[in-house]
Amino acid sequence: MAKPASVRNTPVIIPVVLGVLGVVLIVVAIVYFTKTAHGLPSFFPGHEGSVKGIHHHHTKHGILALVLGILALIGAWITAGRRSAS
Repeated sequence: MAKPASVRNTPVIIPVVLGVLGVVLIVVAIVYFTKTAHGLPSFFPGHEGSVKGIHHHHTKHGILALVLGILALIGAWITAGRRSAS
C-alpha cells in the first residue's frame, strides 16, 4: 500500500523557517517596490547613500525577492504535511 502524499517526513522547524523566510522576503520586495534607491535602508543592496538626484526603484531586486519569497512559502506548504500516525 502506498503512503499518502501528505505525510510529513521533515522536522517541524523546516516549514516554520521557510514560512518566516518567505514572509520576510515578500516584505523586502515591498520595500524595494515602494522606496527609491536613496530611501532604501543602508544594509539593502542597491542603497545609494547621499547621492542627489537618484529617484529610481530597484525593480529587479524587488522581483527577485518576491519570487524567492513565494518559492519559500510554497516550500513551507509542501513540507508541512500531516505527521504520520506511526
